[in-house]
Amino acid sequence: MGELYPPIEPYEQGMLDVGDGNLVHWEVCGNPEGKPALVVHGGPGSGCLPGARRFFDPDRYRVVLFDQRGCGRSTPHAGDPATDMSHNTTGHLIADMEQLRRHLGIDCWLLYGGSWGSTLILAYAEQHPSAVAEIVISAVTTTRRSEIDWLYRGVGRFFPEQWERFLAGAPGTARDGDIVGAYARLMEHPDTAVRERATADWCAWEDAVLSGETQGATRPYGDRPPAARLAVVRICSHYFSHGAWLTEGALLRDAHRLAGIPGVLIHGRLDMAGPLDTAWELARAWPDAELIVVDEAGHLGSTATRRHVLDALDRFAAGE
Repeated sequence: MGELYPPIEPYEQGMLDVGDGNLVHWEVCGNPEGKPALVVHGGPGSGCLPGARRFFDPDRYRVVLFDQRGCGRSTPHAGDPATDMSHNTTGHLIADMEQLRRHLGIDCWLLYGGSWGSTLILAYAEQHPSAVAEIVISAVTTTRRSEIDWLYRGVGRFFPEQWERFLAGAPGTARDGDIVGAYARLMEHPDTAVRERATADWCAWEDAVLSGETQGATRPYGDRPPAARLAVVRICSHYFSHGAWLTEGALLRDAHRLAGIPGVLIHGRLDMAGPLDTAWELARAWPDAELIVVDEAGHLGSTATRRHVLDALDRFAAGE
């Protein structure tokens, strides 16, 4: 029970020209006649991972994965300092998703993702509700500025030593200053060494927040290849310093647009990166959503989290 489906490979893939010089990598696997589903990865800037394919029954789903602008196999890559970030915003990503849906000839699809992916899912679904059949989210976020401030300042009360080092990585930033904005500026610095140092300091902080879950066995940010680390930090700091270009609280305020879309929200009670209250608020604002709280899980999830995701996707595949 709760076992992932066997590994599968895409039967179709390509690069979608979304304009502004950007090519978005996409792939499709599973059953060409199956229920369409889109995997929306986190980060922002993490890229899609092959393991995400395994949450879907390959006989019943037509699974689409894509790398958001600037990361993964999409080009140009944000790890390259010459890449222009002005055409990489939440609005651009929503438009890319809609263009991909039309390109693949899909009328309506299920959306699955977590963390930043949940923000992008909600933003897309509230703008294009008729294109969304169901939603499954783990680690709910809406990227409010209050949530960003928690992740890069508030949670520091649990990791004071590590947060002091994170703050020191942005010289001249006051304790109550715009630390995320300071890192975003460092990531645009012309000196390679400055960008690499900022990347290392940012990743060390992200890993510290997740350390209670990993127990130091892995570093979800620090263990990435160098180019991928640079891209995810550059994109994260770019998005978060702008509040993801969302009016504060907009995704919760406009959750009524999700009416009629069944949803399953799965959130760990011990999530230090994104506390449970956001998922709770969303579930109250979206009557068609079911909230499942996993007591022993954090932001990265657990075996129980995986079981709930698989169960939700299986139920939706069966039309339940």
